[in-house]
Parts: sequence; C-alpha cells; structure tokens
Amino acid sequence: MFTEVTTSIPPMIAAEHYALSPATAALLEAATVEMATLDATHGALLGSFETFLLRTESVASSRIERVNVSMDDLAKAVAGVKAPKGALETHAATRALRSLVATTGDGGPITEGAVLTAHRLLMADDPTDGRYAGRWRDVQNWIGGSDHSPRGAVHVPPPPELVEVYMGDLLAFAGRDDMPALVLAALVHAQFESVHPFTDGNGRIGRALIHAVLRRRRVVRNGVVPIAAAMLADTEKYFSLVNTYRDGHAEPFITYLAHAALRAAEEAGASVRELQTMPARWRDAVGDRPGAATQTLLGNLVITPVFDAERAATMAGGVSPSTTYAAIERLTVAGVVHEVTTTRRDRVWAATDVMDEIESLNARLREHP
Repeated sequence: MFTEVTTSIPPMIAAEHYALSPATAALLEAATVEMATLDATHGALLGSFETFLLRTESVASSRIERVNVSMDDLAKAVAGVKAPKGALETHAATRALRSLVATTGDGGPITEGAVLTAHRLLMADDPTDGRYAGRWRDVQNWIGGSDHSPRGAVHVPPPPELVEVYMGDLLAFAGRDDMPALVLAALVHAQFESVHPFTDGNGRIGRALIHAVLRRRRVVRNGVVPIAAAMLADTEKYFSLVNTYRDGHAEPFITYLAHAALRAAEEAGASVRELQTMPARWRDAVGDRPGAATQTLLGNLVITPVFDAERAATMAGGVSPSTTYAAIERLTVAGVVHEVTTTRRDRVWAATDVMDEIESLNARLREHP
C-alpha cells in the first residue's frame, strides 16, 4: 500500500554564487549582445510589434504544455468571440506574460503580487484549477506519475507549507544585479519549476519569469525575445536539463537557455524585418486608388492584426459602418486579410501575413534549434 511520499527540498538560492566555465561565459556574452543588439537596432519597432512577439512566445509556451492552437482560433480568442479552449488558454497566457513583464519595465523588483496577478490572469477561467488562480498551492503536487498518485513521479516539489518561504527566497534572488542576466533568468526559471508553487500553470509562469528578469535587467527593453519558441524545438532536452538542475548541476541549463536566447534573438530580428516589408506589399496587392479608409486600415494591420468591424472603424479613422465594410472587403479580395469566423454575427478578421509569420518564426526555431 502506498503510504508515504518523499518530497524534494531544493537549496535556498538568494545568496548563492555560481562559477561558470570560460566557454559558458563566452556564450552568455554572445547571447546577451545579440538580444541587446536586437533591442538597440529595432527598439522602436519592437515596441510597436510587442503584441506580435508576446503572442509568438505565448503560442510556443502553451505548446510546450501540449496546448495547441491554430492562428485563426487564437484570433477568435483575441477578439473575444467564441473560441476553442486551447485558444482561450493561449490568449490568457499572453495576458499573463504581458502583465508580468510590464511590472518590471522600470527596473523595479519582481514581486510576489506581480507573480500572483500573472497567474490569476492565466488560470482564472480554468474549469479545474480556477479556484486556485492567483494563490500559492496549499496541496501537494508532483510532476509525472498519474493524476491520482505520485508513484513513478519525476519530481515531487516541496510540501505546500514551504512554498511561500521558497518563493520569497527565489524573488530575493531574482532582484540581484551581481551576475549575468541570463544566469539569473535561467536559475530563477529552474528553481521556480523545482518549487512548482501553483497547482497548475507553473511552466507558463516560469517561462514568463525569464522575460521579467531580462526586462528588469534592461537586456530587452522593448517586446520579448521568443525564447520558449526555441525551447519548443526540443522539449525533451529542456525538461531533462531542468531535472539536471534539480540534481545540483546548474551550468547545463544555463548553457541551454543561452543557446535558446541567441537563436530566438536572431530569428526575432528576421521576423521584425519581415513585418516591416508587409505594408508595402499590401499596398501593391490592393492596387490603385484604394480609398483613405482602406489605406488607414492597412497601415494599422501590423500592430493590430486581429479586429472586428467596430475595431476596424476606429483603426480606419472613425469611419461609418458602410465605409468600414467596404475597406475590409477590398483588403479581403486583395488577400491582405481573411475572415476567421463563419457566422454572420460577431465577425472577426485577421491580417494573414502577420499571423502566418507567428507560425513561421516558431517553425524556423523548431527546425534549426
């Protein structure tokens, strides 16, 4: 009979120091420079394209948790119309990521309140764990095994009465400035996953913390670098190296995260350059004399690629419903936008190229990790 569970008790890390090999230090420098260069070169554009990058990262982070969603279904969730459960979860992940990163934009600390708020945004509508949204777990959980028993579990985190203590220690560590930002981000993430402080949503909040650390340390001041999209290329390796951290070996996961950040920054730059070319291509596709409303709507599609008729009217300069629908029809015929809904009510459209680029960025990072 199964009568006892042995939990893992990780070390406290608030005052820990980590010695790194010269090769890892060089890799960290290269990844940090690549991210900083992306921010310096495309900073203003990254701010404009922040929603694109947040959605790209949230799609990948959700897919790591086996929550798969099409871009059309995600567009429905973004627009607030009926959408599949996975799309709603991915949209919630975007809101949680945005919230957590925004709290550190001025270089301030990552607080318990900010983490709990992000979790509430992620999990509030979950039918099973919604009642635990925005609070530390008060039950024992585990990774692996079955839903009913930790027998065969890969990891059994600390008991619930220790969670608040561990999270206070982790957040104190996250506020340090005496080690490379990527080292800090890697260890914050790995320790968070080891504590597993929530009943569900730990992976997505843990990966959001990577971006919160990088924003707080001002490595990336605009948008996010889609690191989860790089992690998605080999989730088995990702999970294995988090377990290696739990066994007392931190450097392999630090190296892994640095590689992921380097690749993500490179491909994010390629996507930003692709997004910059889209408006000119769209104007060519629409042809001559498209009308002021169509031109204005077209000019806003990269920043706001998902819209309903009311939103489109605002984007087009506050025009009438008939003018709005005429502009949408012109863009639809030109192949610039497509309708993602199939009903006559609550209609939603999306800019095809922008949504396709989210998939393209994820695919490039999967295919060439």
